[in-house]
Amino acid sequence: MNEAQTRTYSILEEVISECKSNWISLSGGLDSSIIGHFIKNRDTNSLAIITKDFLGTDLTYSQIISKHLNIPLEICYVTTEQILDGIKNTIKILKNYNDIEIRNSIVMYLSLDALHKKNVKTVLTGDGADEIFAGYNFLLKKPKEEIKDELKRIKKIMHFSSQEIAKTFDIEVETPFLDNRVIDFADSLPVSMKVNNKNEKIFGKWILRETFEKYLPKSIIWREKSPMQNGAGTVELTKLFESIVSDDIFSKKTEKIKKDDGVIIRSKESLHYYEIFREEFDAPVKTDSIQNICPDCGTEIGENSKFCRMCGKFPI
Repeated sequence: MNEAQTRTYSILEEVISECKSNWISLSGGLDSSIIGHFIKNRDTNSLAIITKDFLGTDLTYSQIISKHLNIPLEICYVTTEQILDGIKNTIKILKNYNDIEIRNSIVMYLSLDALHKKNVKTVLTGDGADEIFAGYNFLLKKPKEEIKDELKRIKKIMHFSSQEIAKTFDIEVETPFLDNRVIDFADSLPVSMKVNNKNEKIFGKWILRETFEKYLPKSIIWREKSPMQNGAGTVELTKLFESIVSDDIFSKKTEKIKKDDGVIIRSKESLHYYEIFREEFDAPVKTDSIQNICPDCGTEIGENSKFCRMCGKFPI
């Protein structure tokens, strides 16, 4: 390994060794697999959430890395009914109807719910690696200077719903990639060590892939970034709501919501989430600010944000 790879390995080894949990939320992605590599010699267990009725990609990869690291894997298959029930609770916790956040957060909700039923008190997740090591696909084709600026912006606004959800279950989520030592190290790296290409294909989290290529299966190392909703299969919720809500009902309901609440609903999926949201909370509070207002729901947007956390509007 070169100096940067050696430093990457040693910092992550140091930070992860200090974490006390022996449970991993294991998606088969790069980040959770790296964590698994460092704690495989503990009495380690792992959990993956897979939807019964929708097609997800995590099942194969979580099984591959579980076998490679010799870590027991518990696959929790969830029904559509369980997902829909979990969505209600997720919306209550997050206090928004952001379709993207809910599709991703429901996976973490179901994971934490399953761990809670096992009396697990701590769990390790890979939260933060995409934000500090440039893992998001939208970054990959940007110029280097723009990537650098984007990472600074993302660092200021990064938010992880797992922390909010975990409080409901009295579980501690340990996030080694968000340790200040890891963040400071990532900040010190040039963009070329975060985004680079292999065989004419561009990858983020380059330094992580290069560092751990000798320790993890290539199918894991060079797996493309897959959002949590894709891996578990909850991305299919969009199609589900499209199929069960008629265009006529959607039109009538969204017109009424716009008239009564001043809120624009963009999809049938968002309509379902908004109706649950309104059972628990008042309509989104409109801000008097003349800047940073979401055009669809009227709530204030964070200074460095390009999306609305309340309704999921993107880009703004």
